[in-house]
Amino acid sequence: MAEVVPSTRVPSSPARLVVQHPSLTARAVDAFVQRAGGVPSQRGPGLAVWDAVDLDVAEVNAVAEACQVDAALVPPQARLRDYRLLAFDMDSTLITIECVDEIADFAGRKAEVAAITEAAMRGEIADFDESLRRRVALLAGLESDVLQRVFDERLRLSPGAEALLEAARRRGLETLLVSGGFTYFTDRLKAQLKLDHTHSNTLEIERGRLTGRVIGPIVNAQAKAQALLDTCRLIGCEPVQAVALGDGANDLRMMSLAGVSVAYRAKPMVRSRTTYAIDYCGLDALLNLLRPG
Repeated sequence: MAEVVPSTRVPSSPARLVVQHPSLTARAVDAFVQRAGGVPSQRGPGLAVWDAVDLDVAEVNAVAEACQVDAALVPPQARLRDYRLLAFDMDSTLITIECVDEIADFAGRKAEVAAITEAAMRGEIADFDESLRRRVALLAGLESDVLQRVFDERLRLSPGAEALLEAARRRGLETLLVSGGFTYFTDRLKAQLKLDHTHSNTLEIERGRLTGRVIGPIVNAQAKAQALLDTCRLIGCEPVQAVALGDGANDLRMMSLAGVSVAYRAKPMVRSRTTYAIDYCGLDALLNLLRPG
């Protein structure tokens, strides 16, 4: 098995340079040609790859930001098949919405709840548990059938999610969906997407209405990290053999344990502390970084 590179390690030179964008322009490619000292060895729609470059991460990030593309330096030997677990955050990562915000919309309080959610994901609220309790309390009295409406009418998978999951399954990886959101949604996604493991919060429902409370311990940053550790132990692998994807501050502990961490359309503080960042492409852009073969 090829060496698995921990999330905190900067690839040694030479490394593969992977540049991606759904509408990758010649201008953006040319900007990297100037830095890489040659044309890409692979060029296709939305993708340019240099097999061996001697660049540093800061330089690549600066060009990527200027050109508004996704770009990463990747160890030449990096392969998806060398990992055992693919772990996702749910809200704004595997799916495009924040479920609690959409539920709150049915109570006419979406703006209020979304503001708390955004602050928590940026890391501006230190006590995630309290922030979740505050948001859930604002849902009290809603009929529970709004949960099904959110699932049916508003929940959408992030672009590339199904392609990434299928590629992972074909190469023997198990999947974990771990969320500070709610079991109502993770359970349904588990069945729909044939996920192996889930861990999330349970909303209390009495007489067909939300009580504004969560049952049991809240799935916070530490609980997410523990879920990854427990799942690795269950399937018989080390955390370094996990790939973890997330977007918010409460994902960072989980992602710090994984061999590869991916910030997906994430807050700046998350992007700066992960192995890779995907800001413009879909989740399946990971397949150009950790090649399936």
